[in-house]
Amino acid sequence: MAKHDPYAEDTPEQAKYRKELKKWLEKNLPPKPKFHLPMSFLEVDQADQVAYLQKWQNTLYKGGYLGLGVSEKYGGHGGESWMQKVVNQELARAKAPTILNVIGIRMAMPTILSHGSEEQKKKYIPGILSCDEIWCQGFSEPNAGSDLGSAQTFAEKRGDSWIINGHKIWTTQGQFAKWMILLARTDKEAKKHAGLSYFLVPMQSEGIEVKPLTKMTREDSFNQTFFENVEIPAEQIVGKPGQGWMIAMTTLLHERGSGGSGDVGIHSAFEGRIRQTAALAKSRKRGGKSMLDDPLVRDDLVKLAIETEALRQHSTRAKIQKLQDYPMGIMSLSKLQQSEMMMRLGEVSIRVLGPDAWHWAESPGAFEYGDWELFFMNGYGPIIGGGTSEIQKNIIGERILGMAKG
Repeated sequence: MAKHDPYAEDTPEQAKYRKELKKWLEKNLPPKPKFHLPMSFLEVDQADQVAYLQKWQNTLYKGGYLGLGVSEKYGGHGGESWMQKVVNQELARAKAPTILNVIGIRMAMPTILSHGSEEQKKKYIPGILSCDEIWCQGFSEPNAGSDLGSAQTFAEKRGDSWIINGHKIWTTQGQFAKWMILLARTDKEAKKHAGLSYFLVPMQSEGIEVKPLTKMTREDSFNQTFFENVEIPAEQIVGKPGQGWMIAMTTLLHERGSGGSGDVGIHSAFEGRIRQTAALAKSRKRGGKSMLDDPLVRDDLVKLAIETEALRQHSTRAKIQKLQDYPMGIMSLSKLQQSEMMMRLGEVSIRVLGPDAWHWAESPGAFEYGDWELFFMNGYGPIIGGGTSEIQKNIIGERILGMAKG
């Protein structure tokens, strides 16, 4: 099966950097824990998992391999843009533990760097990168999921404070987070998007209650978050009142697939998972032959590998300013493709696993703890979370292709 070879593209400088990184990983990759280690931050729901992954991310950061492209004055390591790409490739190849603080790195950090004050950048970025401070996202509400502009959580200015009341849902890692990026209404008279503001909320504030939402996989990584007269300092707003929607677009731009300083290696992760699925197929027999010899299985894996490379090139295109006629449309293409690919890769994996897929995680006889079944079921989440696939198709059709609504 053809596969992308990152080494073929390396300049001498990149090859040297990659060699040094590989040696560092050989010395610093943590031993496998005795407890179950999730494949994604979306599955983390136990304190021992959090402690293990926090320590790993901190090790990666102190080693100089996280925060590349972020200015040193904000706690980053500077460096060239290609460095993070190489790091992500090698982390996937080494089957390194997942990055825990994805919401902080991929969503909060790029937003703060783009719109935050100097004080906010210096205060929050180091803790995001080191994973000393975990972040969660407070955008969706029970009656404002796909239509974030209809959010009703309200922040009222009183003196030098904001008083927040409302209800957010799908706050991943809310039970472990120290900070939340919050989209709240500050003007009830303004049109829906114009009345929103963007806040950085300490999750230990009095009046915040986090309640778990158990998924069908029995994981409690999702939560509901309730705000009852939560008081935060006035300086916790990002930008100015009423700029929340514009600032939130930066968050969504990065959530839906932009690279840069917030890149956590989605393309390399896809490549790694495809290789793992190919290895699984090679090890399993059907009709006396390796399943990797099955042309249908090979065809599925090759298609996914081709689409992964297309995603990589699309991500590069998205960074070129002259091609960004409508940047959210470009990111909608990425988000749609990533979500659909995740779901299909899970389906291919389960077909390869065959009858063993009947065993549930942790049950006697479960193959590799049941990780493949968990990957399959969690693979349906991305086609809903962060904007459903239907919403992304509407954005692409209306705002890129110019098709009429309805």
